[in-house]
Amino acid sequence: MSTAPQAPKAAKAAKADPKVDPKVAPKAEAKPVKAKAAKKPAVKKADAVKHPAHAPGRLAQILIAPIVSEKATMAAEKHNQILFKVLRDATKPEIKAAVELMWPGKNVVSVQTVQHKGKQKRFGKSIGRRDHVKKAYVSLAAGQELNFSGEGA
Repeated sequence: MSTAPQAPKAAKAAKADPKVDPKVAPKAEAKPVKAKAAKKPAVKKADAVKHPAHAPGRLAQILIAPIVSEKATMAAEKHNQILFKVLRDATKPEIKAAVELMWPGKNVVSVQTVQHKGKQKRFGKSIGRRDHVKKAYVSLAAGQELNFSGEGA
């Protein structure tokens, strides 16, 4: 009876030994590691711009139209701001550079932007949507103004 329990122990020992059991593969020898090429620096989202920053051709397209409304007139009188409809992917530095390029001698103090979502409207039986708009509130330096009415030009 004492030989029966020893037989499974011997079988377990044989399984663990790779020399005895061909199913258990010996550990592979360490291969020489190839030198990896240096990684490229990670590009931040802010740095990954579709257009080169402040390119004159791009700046000429950023300002779509001035917004002339009652609210825009109040902002102009109260805070010396002008409202513009701008491209949806325009950034604040680009808007500032575009205004200073279009009107030389005008100093932009700050730019604030608003994303205005287009409303859903019905056109007969079908439902449509107005375009999304990005507006820019451009603050000019004290004493400076832009005149869009055509007077005194």
